[in-house]
Amino acid sequence: MSFSHCHLKPQEKHDCSHEDYASVICAETRLVNGTNHCSGRVEVLFNGEWGTVCDDGWNLADAQVVCRELGCGEALSALGGAYFGQGNGFIWLDDVKCLGTEAYLSQCNYVMTNPERTKKHDCRHEEDASVVCSDLRLVNGTSHCSGRVEVFHNNIWGTICDADWDLQDVKVVCRQLGCGKASKALKGTHYGQGSGPIWLESVNCTGDEATLKECQKTAWGEHSCSHSQDANVECSAVESVAFIETSIHLVVAGLVLLVLIAVVAEAGCSRRRKRTQQQL
Repeated sequence: MSFSHCHLKPQEKHDCSHEDYASVICAETRLVNGTNHCSGRVEVLFNGEWGTVCDDGWNLADAQVVCRELGCGEALSALGGAYFGQGNGFIWLDDVKCLGTEAYLSQCNYVMTNPERTKKHDCRHEEDASVVCSDLRLVNGTSHCSGRVEVFHNNIWGTICDADWDLQDVKVVCRQLGCGKASKALKGTHYGQGSGPIWLESVNCTGDEATLKECQKTAWGEHSCSHSQDANVECSAVESVAFIETSIHLVVAGLVLLVLIAVVAEAGCSRRRKRTQQQL
């Protein structure tokens, strides 16, 4: 935890002299009971005690801040209802409202309770907030389930070398991102070259791992590749998205055709009515 985790309100007026002691609210964030260190029930440390966050208004922007603070990449889900189990002790934060751009959860707007209960909340531990983050993403694809594979390390997104890249590796990527089954393991510049560090080389998954990092065989940043060898994937969810888009286009085209038929029919009826009126 650093001083930047502290919640400061410099806009508030004071009547202090330099003889007074400064006090700040500092909080550290963690995820509990998840499937890995980047998922779980959100808890914050305050006054030496860990407590939970109420899910009132909890959304993806709030989850994004938690994921960023913990170095876990992108937010995949903002979950309520004690999805990863109920916490105990204090419910420290309520009505969290983040823009999604904050570096720390303590920089968001929220209602903070305290042990003396002079500030209260209307939540129970059945409403504990949770998140699922991913230190993995797909870039330049046709949807979030296809593209160039990038991993988040040392607060920087980087690529993976396609040496030995195969369908077993893709299976882990697709599972980790909630994108269904593995469809294609693609090499080269299929989805364009990345930039920045090439973090991993010779990833060798069995296909049963929960995260791609469990397949890591070399140290971070050790490689003999260029960005022309960035690894790419396509997952089965891409096909589902394409099917849905095609279905929507067909439905829209059908509706347009029905409207045109109705317009033509109405025009014909109008002409017949006009002829009938003229004959009368």
